Amino acid sequence: MLVRRLEQVNLALKKLTIRGSLREAASTHLSLGPRYENGFWRIGEWAPNATAIFLIGPFSDWKEMPEFALKRRDGSDCWEMSLPEEAMPHGTLFRFGMHWRGGSGDRIPSHADRVVQDVHTNIFNAQAWRPDPYVWQHGTMTEKLRAPLIYEAHVGMAGEGDGVADFHHFTEHVLPRIKRAGYNTLQLMGIPEHPYYGSYGYHVTSYFAVSSRFGPPEAFKRLVDTAHGMGLRVIIDMVHSHAAGNEVEGLSRQDGTPHLYFHAGDRGRHEGWDSRCFDYGKEGVVRFLLSNCRYWLEEYRVDGFRFDGVTSMIYHHRGMNRSFTHYDDYYGDEVDEEALVYLSLVNRLIHEINPSAITIAEDVSGMPGLAYPREFGGTGFDYRFAMGLPDLWTRLLKEVPDESWDLDKIWFELTNRREQEPTISYAESHDQALVGDQTHFFRMAGAAMYDHMGKGDPDAHIDRAMALHKMIRLITVATAGAGYLNFMGNEFGHPEWIDFPRHGNSWSGHYARRQWSLVDNVDLKYPFLAAFDREMTALADAGDLFASPRVRLLGISNIKKWLAFERGAMVFIFNFHATRSRVDHPVPVSPGDYSLCLNSDGQRFGGHGRVEEEQRFFSFPDAKGAHHIYVYLPARTALVLRRS
Repeated sequence: MLVRRLEQVNLALKKLTIRGSLREAASTHLSLGPRYENGFWRIGEWAPNATAIFLIGPFSDWKEMPEFALKRRDGSDCWEMSLPEEAMPHGTLFRFGMHWRGGSGDRIPSHADRVVQDVHTNIFNAQAWRPDPYVWQHGTMTEKLRAPLIYEAHVGMAGEGDGVADFHHFTEHVLPRIKRAGYNTLQLMGIPEHPYYGSYGYHVTSYFAVSSRFGPPEAFKRLVDTAHGMGLRVIIDMVHSHAAGNEVEGLSRQDGTPHLYFHAGDRGRHEGWDSRCFDYGKEGVVRFLLSNCRYWLEEYRVDGFRFDGVTSMIYHHRGMNRSFTHYDDYYGDEVDEEALVYLSLVNRLIHEINPSAITIAEDVSGMPGLAYPREFGGTGFDYRFAMGLPDLWTRLLKEVPDESWDLDKIWFELTNRREQEPTISYAESHDQALVGDQTHFFRMAGAAMYDHMGKGDPDAHIDRAMALHKMIRLITVATAGAGYLNFMGNEFGHPEWIDFPRHGNSWSGHYARRQWSLVDNVDLKYPFLAAFDREMTALADAGDLFASPRVRLLGISNIKKWLAFERGAMVFIFNFHATRSRVDHPVPVSPGDYSLCLNSDGQRFGGHGRVEEEQRFFSFPDAKGAHHIYVYLPARTALVLRRS
């Protein structure tokens, strides 16, 4: 089966490159959609089932007129026309009047690079966009990233007010925070155009257009450019797993058929997500999706992609209500091998265009080989997410008192991965705080968070929440395979949940924002959590933590609630016991001299200061020659030691 999959990839590659390179095959955006060339707009569209297409806009009084009709290319399924710039100057709104056998309807061009919504009518239109070219100040990031420390963010909810924040605000106010926090990679949600704000950007309608609700394309370019100047890479969520079911502003029935871009019948609909499922067996669809990635890499100089919903792509059952408990689940008839071929091709293309680009698979199934090199039979992603970990922490915080946590099970989940496939771990992302749920810190602190986050307020609920928040995140980072992710604001224990404006909340943006004033207020405890997170990421980066993939367990006791492990030159020691501190606690280590480099109980992190800072520990052999150090380990505290 693996051999057959490799053969399918090679066959598809040969077919796509029969007239040139893979990069040339990924070029539909250069021949379709609105393109400005030498004083003329060239308009093209792939629409095999169309019988007529008209360009409509203010130039035609929004009527279908013969002089604005597209012509079918000879022997082709593509239509095209041209008109002088003065007929459609910069800023002009337009769309297609599409006709097919038995029907007609308005459509947005599939390759439109600028789509805007009328704030009064909510109607979407394409827009002729020809501003002064953006002048880039910084080059593309070409150095291979050592290990991604990812800051997941959403531009619209990055402001403190109830409104939708824009690219300018994010560039000026949020990028500096990310840099100071110690992260090296920015992962942005919701960048391609999507009509429903509350979808987080996962119901895409226009794949080549930057979401206009956040500002013009040039503002996004400035965001990426500024981030590069700070040494930050920028990756975006790429939603090639499904598309919005919208027909006028989406691709659902672009030429009147429901199966131009998507599978026909039930296979073309994702009932759980109320969306359409791409047909990766069609060459036209594959070219469209490949071109989409090339476009974002070249036009906006993004540094890669987090591919959303990979599980839904690679199984006919979409991963719905499946547990994936046996390897047979990865090789049976339910696997969509055409999707795997596409993913292999797109990874090849991305890394041909930019060898230092980052690709990450969001897959909950554990399909072997997704993050394994193509030349060895893998799909070619650079990383995959360890998606079981946030579910583990959420389940524990919801259902099990921390006094009863099973450390053996926690350790297994933290380290259960294939060493050959680089994984990125995280304790919580945006998913854990969606409406109906809560951020981890808010779940632990409860109502006390509203009244007892003052720096001088010794509240027991807050004390527990702060201690466990630091320990959970540290142990997740320290055991991560190849990288770490944090969602915007969670590094300082952001309260409450995320809920975008919708009918059910009277279209309020109160919970679709970030309260940066909390972490900026030195009279509150939020800065303590931010300081710990900053030193934690600095330790992982400066200590080159992920260069040592092996994590060696030194000791664990489910009864005493402590564990210790070694990674490279660092030793991590955790005491999860709620009340019992341990004096002169023996920890088996490699022989050497150790210094204390991070202490979660430090007063600068809102702890009790029970451990003397800048200590050194010397290992001593026992009667059998095994070496130990002896440490004071307060309750709900984590220590990190480094061997000299």
